[in-house]
Amino acid sequence: MTTPTPAPSPDPLDTALRLVRAQAALVKRFDSTLGGLHGVSLSDFTLLLHLGQAPGGRMRRVDLAEALGLTASGVTRGLAPLERIGLVSREAAARDARVAYAALTPTGRERLAEMLHTARQVAADHFAAPTWSPEDLDRLTTLLTRTGGTAPDTRPPGPAS
Repeated sequence: MTTPTPAPSPDPLDTALRLVRAQAALVKRFDSTLGGLHGVSLSDFTLLLHLGQAPGGRMRRVDLAEALGLTASGVTRGLAPLERIGLVSREAAARDARVAYAALTPTGRERLAEMLHTARQVAADHFAAPTWSPEDLDRLTTLLTRTGGTAPDTRPPGPAS
């Protein structure tokens, strides 16, 4: 009687690289659709989504950088084109001129609602049945959260406060 060979243990590097490739493919899909329909990238959309869920539709730039996992200069570079096309404005704090806020404009809020609809459709198409079951999505969400994968609230943005 032969002893069964134990299954090889998973390779953490292989797992990490598979996750990176899957993320790159998903980003490409979002970038293509959001870019084609709305002229923004997934990173632009994510930035706008954070602003849309913030109280009053605005955040201190330093807080936005922390929420996005970027440097302050990275946020400034990301905001510049969104400011140029009128989706975001720069606001100084009333009490401290050294503090800068990024705020959604009314146009930015309207466009974000349209982008959110598009992004939901891209995600629904990507994770469609029969390839993905609700249980698969629930498990994947749990596993991604465990690895530090959190996301902004994706409820439609409310009116500016």
